Amino acid sequence: MAEILKPDICVIGAGSGGLSVAAAAATFGVSCVLIEKGMMGGDCLNYGCVPSKALIASAKRAEALRKAGPFGMAATEPVVDFAKVNDHVKGVIAAIAPNDSEERFTGLGVRVIREAASFVNTRRVVAGNFEIRARRYVIATGSSPLVPPIPGLDKVPYLTNETIFDNRQRPVHLIVIGGGPIGMEMAQAHRRLGSAVTVVEMFTPLAKDDPEAAELVVERLRREGVDIRAGVKVVGVTGGRGAITVEIEGGRQVREKISGTHLLVAAGRKPNLDGLGLEVAGIAYERTGISVNKGLRTSNRRVYAIGDVAGGYQFTHVANYHAGLVIRSALFRLPVKEDPSIIPWVTYTDPELAQVGMSEAEASEAQKGSRVLRWTYAENDRAQTERATEGFIKVVTSKRGKILGATIVGASAGELIQIWALAIAKGLNNKTMTGFISPYPTLGEISKRAAITFYTPSLTNPWLRRIIALLRLFG
Repeated sequence: MAEILKPDICVIGAGSGGLSVAAAAATFGVSCVLIEKGMMGGDCLNYGCVPSKALIASAKRAEALRKAGPFGMAATEPVVDFAKVNDHVKGVIAAIAPNDSEERFTGLGVRVIREAASFVNTRRVVAGNFEIRARRYVIATGSSPLVPPIPGLDKVPYLTNETIFDNRQRPVHLIVIGGGPIGMEMAQAHRRLGSAVTVVEMFTPLAKDDPEAAELVVERLRREGVDIRAGVKVVGVTGGRGAITVEIEGGRQVREKISGTHLLVAAGRKPNLDGLGLEVAGIAYERTGISVNKGLRTSNRRVYAIGDVAGGYQFTHVANYHAGLVIRSALFRLPVKEDPSIIPWVTYTDPELAQVGMSEAEASEAQKGSRVLRWTYAENDRAQTERATEGFIKVVTSKRGKILGATIVGASAGELIQIWALAIAKGLNNKTMTGFISPYPTLGEISKRAAITFYTPSLTNPWLRRIIALLRLFG
C-alpha cells in the first residue's frame, strides 16, 4: 500500500522555483514534500544558465587572447582543448550542485521524493509508492526544448541545450536552428572556441529585444565569423553523425543546402505538462502553459503554478520571483500580484543585451510625449580603458520623467541593468537617478549620464537664462 503523506505544501519540480518554495517553507517550519523525477536543480543548473555561462566564460578567455594586441601584448590564436573546456563546465555544475542537492533539502527538513508526480483528483497526488494529501500544491516543472516538425529532423542526431553540454569534442561546423538568446549565445561561444558556426532563423534574430540593440549584437557576431541567415525557413534535414545537411528556403522560394558536423536545435521551449494529470485535478492549461491568475493560482484554488510551466517569461529569476509570491500567499494569506513590467532579462552574448520595462516602441505607443535618454559606452572613460566602447544605454521616461524602461547593450549590461530594474520596481522618477554619486571611473556612470540628459533641453530655456542673469545682479 502507498504511504500517505499530509504536508502543508507539496512542490512538484526541483528546479529553481520549486527549490525556493521548499527552502522557504522549511525555514518557516512548514512541512513540505518536494517531488522530482529528474535531476535536482532542474534546467538552470544542469542544462541552462550555469553550464551555458561557464562555456561562455571559456569562450571569452579565448577571444581575449586574440584581441590582446591593443593592450601591449602579442595577440595569439588560442589552443583550445574542448574536452578540458567541458571539464570546466562540469566542474562549475558540480561546485553549485550541493546547494540544490537532495541531501541539503533533506537536512532542511523537506521530504524529497525522486519519482514522477501525477494528480489523481483535485486534492491528491501520487508519486511512486507515496500518496500526498497536501493543503496546497505548487507546480514548478519548468520547460523543455521545443523540437519543431522539420522533415527529416527525427532521423538525424541533433543537440539541444539538454545535450550540448555533454559534448567533449569541438564541432567542426555547428549549425544552429534558432536565433533567440540560446541560439545566439551558443553560436558566439562555439565560434570563439574555434568552430565554424551557421545560424538559421525564420524571423529576426533576438526579435524580442530592442531592434537597435539587437542589431548591434548580430553585427558583432557576424564580424567574429558567425554566418547568420535571417528570414529563412528550414525545409529539411538529412545526414548522419558528423555529416548533417540543413536545407533552407529564402525569399522567392530559393533553396540552399548548408552542411555541417553538428546540429543544435534552439527553436524555443515548451512547458512540461505531460503526465501531471491536470485534467483530473481540474487545472486548466493551454499549449503555452498552465493558466494562472495574477496571484499564480490555477483553476484549482489549492494549486499554484510558477516559472516556465506557467507561461510568460522563461527565466530562472522569474521562477524565483514567483516562488516568493507563492510563499506570501500560501503561508501568510497575503494578497499577491505578479507584475511582469518589473522583470529584467539579459542575453549573455558579447556585448551583453539587457532590458527591463518598456522598450522605446512600447513607450512611444503607451505614453504621449515619452522621452528617450541615451549615453554611449564610447563616452565613458572606463569603457575606453577597457577598450569596450561598443554599446549604449537607452532609457525611456514619461514626459514628466517617470522611468518606464531601459535597454543596455554593451559590456556588463546584465550588471548595469539592475539599478534600472530597482527604479522601475519602486516607481522612481528620473530625478532620483541623477541624485547619487557614481564612483569614477566605472561603467555604471553611463546610467547617471543618461539620466542627466533628461534636463538637456532646459539648458537653452530663455527663462532659465534670464533668471541666472537676474541673480547675477545681486553679486
